[in-house]
Amino acid sequence: MCPPTFFDVREPKNPHMGAPIDRVLAEQQWENLRRALQDSGLNVELIDPVRDLDDMVFAANQVFVGQHPGSGKFIVPSRMRFASRQKEVGYYVEWFRQRGYKVMDLDLTEEYLEGHGDLIWHPGGMRVWAAYGFRSSRGGVEKFAAAMAKPGIPVTILELRDEHFYHLDTCFCPLNQDAVLIYPEGLTEASITAVRQGFAHTHTLSREEALQFIANGIVANGRFITPYVTPHLVQMLAQEGLTPVAVETSEFEKSGGSVFCMKTFVDQTPD
Repeated sequence: MCPPTFFDVREPKNPHMGAPIDRVLAEQQWENLRRALQDSGLNVELIDPVRDLDDMVFAANQVFVGQHPGSGKFIVPSRMRFASRQKEVGYYVEWFRQRGYKVMDLDLTEEYLEGHGDLIWHPGGMRVWAAYGFRSSRGGVEKFAAAMAKPGIPVTILELRDEHFYHLDTCFCPLNQDAVLIYPEGLTEASITAVRQGFAHTHTLSREEALQFIANGIVANGRFITPYVTPHLVQMLAQEGLTPVAVETSEFEKSGGSVFCMKTFVDQTPD
């Protein structure tokens, strides 16, 4: 995680952005999320924030983190669509490099790839779900898929179709190896078909729920950390043996992000 020391909304990058930030409240909400992750049995490591990099707090986007028996621990650096965010990537790459991660640089010239915003592991590390449409480009995810094919990691490519759900992590959240939480209208019909073929159980959110960033949740040791809890969500989570834990993220939602956006798992071998 990256502390929100310099977090701000200065450059509109998605339809959610615009309202001014309450910095004190943002600090409190970030600390509450860190505490919720620790209470769920996770260790939290920090990267130092950098002045003028106001989106660096969204730690899911700068690199893709992987682990494979043949390749060991590795990262794939992102090429962010906005130049202001591209400046964040080098700091994250160096953080992982110092901890022994192999850096898999892709030739992303004229293409874009935005880390775990659009690249999400299937629980158990069986495959990666990769989306394009608003931030990552089709060419970017295709180059990523080709690179993952070398160590034998299959990638299923999806297409986003609603600018309010500009990253895959805003409308798609695996709950376990067999179940996924989605907002179907955020994806094309062909993509929905692929998702339904990849999971035995598909739980769907309403648009109102999806716009509350409920799909931007974190599964951690039997808990589902989310900014909002609805009776419908409680019912769906109960079917998968998950307990909701609400962590308010109103200040970060003003920038188009919530709990999933503010972390990346260093150990990418999900439950």
